[in-house]
Amino acid sequence: MGSAGLSRLHGLFAVYKPPGLKWKHLRDTVELQLLKGLNARKPPAPKQRVRFLLGPMEGSEEKELTLTATSVPSFINHPLVCGPAFTHLKVGVGHRLDAQSSGVLVLGVGHGCRLLTDMYNAHLTKDYTVRGLLGKATDDFREDGRLVEKTTYDHVTREKLDRILAVIQGSHQKALVMYSNLDLKTQEAYEMAVRGLIRPMNKSPMLITGIRCLYFAPPEFLLEVQCMHETQKELRKLVHEIGLELKTTAVCSQVRRTRDGFFTLDSALLRTQWDLTNIQDAIRAAAPQVAAELEKSLSPGLDTKQLPSPGWSWDSQGPSSTLGLERGAGQ
Repeated sequence: MGSAGLSRLHGLFAVYKPPGLKWKHLRDTVELQLLKGLNARKPPAPKQRVRFLLGPMEGSEEKELTLTATSVPSFINHPLVCGPAFTHLKVGVGHRLDAQSSGVLVLGVGHGCRLLTDMYNAHLTKDYTVRGLLGKATDDFREDGRLVEKTTYDHVTREKLDRILAVIQGSHQKALVMYSNLDLKTQEAYEMAVRGLIRPMNKSPMLITGIRCLYFAPPEFLLEVQCMHETQKELRKLVHEIGLELKTTAVCSQVRRTRDGFFTLDSALLRTQWDLTNIQDAIRAAAPQVAAELEKSLSPGLDTKQLPSPGWSWDSQGPSSTLGLERGAGQ
């Protein structure tokens, strides 16, 4: 039973990482729960071996001893003798989340660890909800950081914030085309744009493909950010720089990942579900979508030229800051 369970533990699945938990601790916890599940399976029946046991001769009135061939169980492979059958599993972590962040975290088990590399090479976008707080600035852009400055925010309106977000999205989309090394006048580039496959060819700074305000009630506001190649610290810095563009200050009070590639909150396992059965079911449910999405994203790319098209300015090397804005653009 243990080997059969192990054969179904190859693939990708998503878990929900709560805030305050380090990703290494989460990975170790999942591995421990999987090992417990595999080792808790009923061990196979012990093999029988023939032994010659000394005993009285049957039918003899005299107390004579003789050797009799007897079949007895062999406990050489019993868990109480040799220890648990499974002591280690290969569990890999996809795009990581820092301790203060929460949300979807993709894990790979066994051969699924290779699929994590494919996800990285596919340059898939991720969705976040980022909560900000106007009126103060800290040294690390977090709400609980060391206070640096306090400001007023009565002049900040939803319209001003939406204007800043529109400029951010436009500047980052321009940078996305630049880092994708596409000739914008080719048919191949047009077809990739239609299919939504314009992505950086290599490493790049954080690129925002979409950003909008979901909730605005000063001093609080909530942003939805679709991006790639980001870190959670860069998202907190984004909130800080938005505050500066609004002629005030802002700190980030929450970063929550709601989608990582093709894994969403609906497919993420809660902490009470980190056990063998639920993880096996999650791997089996995600396998068809994982194969289809990776094949789509990693299929041989269209033959695009890496020369800038005439009339396209390559002076900019991407967003000059997390915002990609010049000072005063949001005024």
